Amino acid sequence: MIRYFKSHEDDIIEEFTPTEGSWIALTNPTAAEIKQVSTLYNIDMDDLKAPLDEEERSRVEIEENYTMVLVDIPVIESRNDKDWYVTIPMGIIMARGIIITVCLQDNPVLDSFMEGRVRHFNTAWRTRFILQILYKNASWYLHYLRLIDKRSEELEQNLQSSMKNEKLVELLELEKSLVYFRTSLRSNEMVLEKLMKSERIKKFPEDEELLEDVIIENKQAMEMASIYSGILSGMMDAFSSIISNNLNIVMKFLASVTIVMSIPTIIGGYYGMNVNEAGMPFAGSEYGFAIVILLSIVISLIVAAIFQKFKLF
Repeated sequence: MIRYFKSHEDDIIEEFTPTEGSWIALTNPTAAEIKQVSTLYNIDMDDLKAPLDEEERSRVEIEENYTMVLVDIPVIESRNDKDWYVTIPMGIIMARGIIITVCLQDNPVLDSFMEGRVRHFNTAWRTRFILQILYKNASWYLHYLRLIDKRSEELEQNLQSSMKNEKLVELLELEKSLVYFRTSLRSNEMVLEKLMKSERIKKFPEDEELLEDVIIENKQAMEMASIYSGILSGMMDAFSSIISNNLNIVMKFLASVTIVMSIPTIIGGYYGMNVNEAGMPFAGSEYGFAIVILLSIVISLIVAAIFQKFKLF
């Protein structure tokens, strides 16, 4: 899909055709749309296709007619009726009088610009637009990191009394998300460093502070991802041991119950093996059977009390 946007005063308007100062937003574009933009602005088709590859690395490409900034952005992926956090590439291309963004899917980073929810945003201020996208991108990383931390706390409470692997698998998925975030944020940091040194992208005095804010936000997100990753890793090891310990407690309890319940069986078996009626205990008593049963119960209770004393129950 291809869409065109342009700022008019303090609002952003979606247009039918691009003009000077427009923003061209390509979302999972078709081959025809890629060829159209490539021909119109003399951009290499491979550069337009690069953000559509989920394994593409973040980088800055400086060509004669355009400059491409490729960064990783965080998105939510639904699997098995649950939301997980992953990263995908997004390309920002600054060509002749326009800005082009290319991404595999709709994402919250660009949605806020399309809906006019970003202050001091103008599609004609191309350098500032790039920096604002990068700043918004870092902000979404921080937002998702807080959600991951909140979810991990919920799982921590559930795991304390759980013997199932389902919650532990969820914890593993969160740790995987943090690995993706850390890798992507490091790559984005390299892109920011190259942008600072690049002479092709003009930096106006009013944009210097914004660039510093982007770098600070990105570093903060990296630190948070690193901290949460360490916490989750330790939490997984701890709760893996807790689950094993809970299982051991259950097995110990079942073993103790089995021993106690086997006592009446053993007594009944030995009693029943005696076929000599004259030599059978309590043979002459009409309460013989009741006495044997009562004796079995008493011995079982004594053994159970011993087990309880040594905390085997």
